[in-house]
Amino acid sequence: MSAYASTAPRPFSGRSACIYATETKYELLKIIRMPAYVVPTLTFPLLFYIMFGLIFGRQSIGSVTMATYLLATYGVFAVMGASLFGFAVGVSTERGLGWLQVKRASPMPPAAYLLAKTIVSLLFSATVLVALIILGIAFGGVRISPLATFELVGTLVAGALPFAAMGLAIGCYSAPNAAPAIANVVFLPMAFCSGLWLPLPILPKIFQIAAPALPPYHLAQLALRLVGAPSTGTPALHVAALAAFIIGFLLLALRGFAREDVEVS
Repeated sequence: MSAYASTAPRPFSGRSACIYATETKYELLKIIRMPAYVVPTLTFPLLFYIMFGLIFGRQSIGSVTMATYLLATYGVFAVMGASLFGFAVGVSTERGLGWLQVKRASPMPPAAYLLAKTIVSLLFSATVLVALIILGIAFGGVRISPLATFELVGTLVAGALPFAAMGLAIGCYSAPNAAPAIANVVFLPMAFCSGLWLPLPILPKIFQIAAPALPPYHLAQLALRLVGAPSTGTPALHVAALAAFIIGFLLLALRGFAREDVEVS
């Protein structure tokens, strides 16, 4: 019999809601006490935006300034980092310590663990996005309506889900010491090749050809469209691509969980 024998599903109730809320609360407290996650997640996108978005902000690309264009792409960079590292490093570390096995063997609803991590990742994503927008408006001359701001934040926060699923898949397969390195190897090249650091039209042709195969590209096109910057493809196409990435990474993660069940049977 599997070491992770689960209890029968229970109907959702007020007590279940309390369990979900408690798990989310302690996940947030745990993350806040991890400066190795909090500091890079909150500061790196802001520093990169200052170096590129503000310094070259008055230059134009299409119908918008560089500051406006890079606000959208560095917004993708921000949510990508918050979700990818939150899941990849967190899940891998908890697997290595055996804590994940304890949680899966307990009566706690299995979804509470994943939902708590997702909520915390989205919360950090929203926080850094608001900081980026304030920075762009205050110092970059970005002009964006309240409605467009709301739509941009909502789209990017929801668009963090494929990267959360990717991080979950990495966490299910990598060792605790290797997870941060693997996440960085995936994160940084994928961000650059998707045109998040520098506008894709000014990069070599090979990057423009390869970018549509990467999830950040599709989220960036949705964000660029919302700020009035040049974008390609239709929203439906990009949403479908992001949904496909979510399903693919979740299936990969599920296989990782099933593999552990077999190994400890």
